Amino acid sequence: MRAGPPVPGDDPGPPTDRPTAVEVLGPADVGRALTRIAHEILERNRGAADVVLLGVPTRGLPLAHRLAARIADVEPGTDAAALVGSLDVTMYRDDLAQHPTRAVGATHLPPGGIDGRTVVLVDDVLFSGRTIRAALDAISDLGRPRAVQLAALVDRGHRELPIRADFVGKNLPTATSERVRVLLAETDGRDAVLIEPGAAGGAA
Repeated sequence: MRAGPPVPGDDPGPPTDRPTAVEVLGPADVGRALTRIAHEILERNRGAADVVLLGVPTRGLPLAHRLAARIADVEPGTDAAALVGSLDVTMYRDDLAQHPTRAVGATHLPPGGIDGRTVVLVDDVLFSGRTIRAALDAISDLGRPRAVQLAALVDRGHRELPIRADFVGKNLPTATSERVRVLLAETDGRDAVLIEPGAAGGAA
C-alpha cells in the first residue's frame, strides 16, 4: 500500500540530500584558542609595544579586536583599540578577473602606521594561502614593517603557496571538497567552527 501525503504536524525527518554541518569548535573552544594565540603573540614579540594587529575582513577584523582585548588584559597600559587596524585585500587578489563584482572594503591603519613595527595579520581560516599573499602585497603598498606574522583561528591545510601561520588556534585536517565555516558573535550571532561535508570550496 502506498503511503499518502504527509499529514500536517508529522515530522518528516532531516533531508537526506543536504550536507550536514558538523561543529568542531564551540564558543568555549574559540575563546580558549584566542587566549592562547594572544599569549603566544606576546611571548614571540616580548610584549606588545611594537605590535600591530591587522584583521582581514570580514571575520579577521573582529578576531583582531578580541586578540587586542586579551593582550591589553595581560599588558597593563596597553590601549587595545590602538593595536588594531583592518586590511582590505580585494584589489590585490589573483582571482579578481573571475570575481569582478567583489565588494571593496576599507583599510584602516592604527595610530603610528606600520613602518618599523611587527604586523600580525589576523584571519579566520588559512586554506590555499592566496588571501594572505594578497595581504602581503597590500602591506607592501602601505609601508615597511619590521616583520610580518600570521595568526589564524583555523588552519585547514591544502596550501597552494609557501605560506604558513605563526599562530594557529586549531589545525583542522579537511578534504578539499569540504567547506569550513567560522561563525562569530559579531557577524553571525554565535561563535562556532563548522565543517560542511561535500560542499565545494572553502575559505582561503
